[in-house]
Amino acid sequence: MTDPAVAPPGQGPGLRGRRTPFVAYVGLAVVALGVAAAICYGTGVGGWVLMLVMGLVLFLAGVYAVVSRLEGRRAGRDRTWSVLIHCAFVLALVPLVSVVWTLISKGSERFDLNFFTTSLNNIGARDPDGGAVHAIIGTLEQVAIATVITVPLGILAAIYIVEYGRGRFATLIRFFVDVMTGIPSIVAGLFILSFWVLIVSPVYNNGQPSFSGFAAALALSVLMLPTIVRSTEEMLRLVPAPLREGSYALGVPKWKTILRVVIPTALPGIVTGIMLSIARAAGETAPVLLVAGGSAAVNINPFNNNQSSLSLYVFQQASDASRFAPARAWTAALTLVALVLILTVAAKLFARRNRISR
Repeated sequence: MTDPAVAPPGQGPGLRGRRTPFVAYVGLAVVALGVAAAICYGTGVGGWVLMLVMGLVLFLAGVYAVVSRLEGRRAGRDRTWSVLIHCAFVLALVPLVSVVWTLISKGSERFDLNFFTTSLNNIGARDPDGGAVHAIIGTLEQVAIATVITVPLGILAAIYIVEYGRGRFATLIRFFVDVMTGIPSIVAGLFILSFWVLIVSPVYNNGQPSFSGFAAALALSVLMLPTIVRSTEEMLRLVPAPLREGSYALGVPKWKTILRVVIPTALPGIVTGIMLSIARAAGETAPVLLVAGGSAAVNINPFNNNQSSLSLYVFQQASDASRFAPARAWTAALTLVALVLILTVAAKLFARRNRISR
């Protein structure tokens, strides 16, 4: 009796037939890069980028030819596309790894206690010291205020659209949310500048316009709100309808079903959308520059006087003529990324803990 795992003579391999060894792929990669290098550098038509592209094309052609020969055409096409997908993944990963490596390598120069305990107040161009504590405080306060404002509004707006909204009014809300998603950050800053700084702030500031961290938080809220609404809306729509129907069948009111069933089910996705909006707000520079003004000293009062942020600090230090400023800018950028990472991990753990406890 013929073993089904072994293909009969003259036919292609079976389900467990011959497989192309890993050494063959390594050899194909070496040969492809060698041929590409010989063509590019031998003729002088290009550099290492063209060599890599040409080597990839030759490698894919070699994989298709060898695998088709050993395993059949179908396996050859499948393996070629698999190699292409893996190469695309590596190519997409290169910029991310490059950014992280650059931030760590250049930002570690001033990653010391002085940077996190001092400000730029009374720091001259020839002074190597000076930190970003004032910018860190400003970022935390502005983002916290913006989060407190936008998270309840965004979640409630999404609940209305999904659970209650019907007809043209709900469609109009979705339209304006989509439009707000594409608003440039400087437009949000100009809106708060013309409304809050120039019209509202003189009312409580003896008739004089006043920059403040709260104004920056309002501008960040305009940018955060559409992201939270759209992400929460999509997560609420992914909640299975039988969960709602089962709750209604038990006599639970609609508002309690939303509060105890729908929102907890969609909570991980909602938290992800909130953290995306916080990350965007923490990295905005134009609104803070327009309505908070920036400051070299610590200001813990977000409702009065100028206030800085880490993104504005990076912008100002990167454009400063001092030879010590670039190091401060890189360290501030690394600090900003670390803050967003810490907040994201903490939010994910919080959402996961709540989900497990239920």
